[in-house]
Amino acid sequence: MTRRRILPLVLLALGAAIVAGLVLAPRFRPARTLSGYIEGEPLYLAAPVAGTVRAMHVVRGQAVKAGQALFVVDPSQLQAQRDQAGAEQAAAQAQAQDVRKGQRPVEVAVFEANIAAAEARARDAHADLRRVEPLVRQGWYAPARLDDARSAAQAADAQVRAARRQRDAALLGAREDQIRAADARVAQAGAAVAGAEARLDDVAPRAPEAARVEDVFFQAGEWAPANQPILSLLPDGRIKVRFFVPERELAAYRLGRTVRFSCDGCAKGLTARIEYVSPRPEFTPPVIYSRDARDRLVYLVEARPNVRLNPGQPVDVEPLAGPLK
Repeated sequence: MTRRRILPLVLLALGAAIVAGLVLAPRFRPARTLSGYIEGEPLYLAAPVAGTVRAMHVVRGQAVKAGQALFVVDPSQLQAQRDQAGAEQAAAQAQAQDVRKGQRPVEVAVFEANIAAAEARARDAHADLRRVEPLVRQGWYAPARLDDARSAAQAADAQVRAARRQRDAALLGAREDQIRAADARVAQAGAAVAGAEARLDDVAPRAPEAARVEDVFFQAGEWAPANQPILSLLPDGRIKVRFFVPERELAAYRLGRTVRFSCDGCAKGLTARIEYVSPRPEFTPPVIYSRDARDRLVYLVEARPNVRLNPGQPVDVEPLAGPLK
């Protein structure tokens, strides 16, 4: 076979190989996945006041339930403030009840005695007026003597009326403005008690939700500064799958959609519900660089998994087929 005949056959075979490679290559190309990792957002619990950690009820790595006691910082100072606020509230309540009452029986008896004395003086004044009046008409006394007797009788009657008004006012109790002021002091004292109770709860916090103790920074007997984290929790609801989606595929990822993902050593069929899609693009993070993702703009997506996983664990997310119709 001559060289001229061999060359066309070689070219034909080469062309067939290229066509076959283009057709069959997608079948043998590994399925593309989106790279990501598990991220946890811890909660840092502290006390608003400095003090000695009196008790630590949990240890690092322990699973806790919602409402479970975690630790206690020395509550003696806040307990004293709570007791003081309680005493002030009791005093304010007593004053509010007192202003609604009239005078005590002994005090009312004093007003009654004043009325009796005023009535006695009025009787004497009227008796004197009755004696003077005929004597003036007969000429024994000057008319001025009658005027004096009348004025004395009128003054005695006025004193009787004044004494009775004083007794009636004493029986009425305090005025409405005074009652409202007393009620306001009761409300103020109650708010102080509630604030003291809340501060006591702050030095003995409880787990806000089911979580795992990520770390314990202070042990029982150690002094903890105010607002310094004493331990950190990793709640189940704050563990997320974070992955990055290319810009051209972003339309498929909407809040509420479910994605499937996998990780080394994990069970099959793991899913996560999308809860956040970043509104701004970013360059592919270096930790997930690959040949086909390098130098591309991507968007961060966060989804809540249906199982508890460890933060930092890498995952592979199956791309969604298309936008939600």
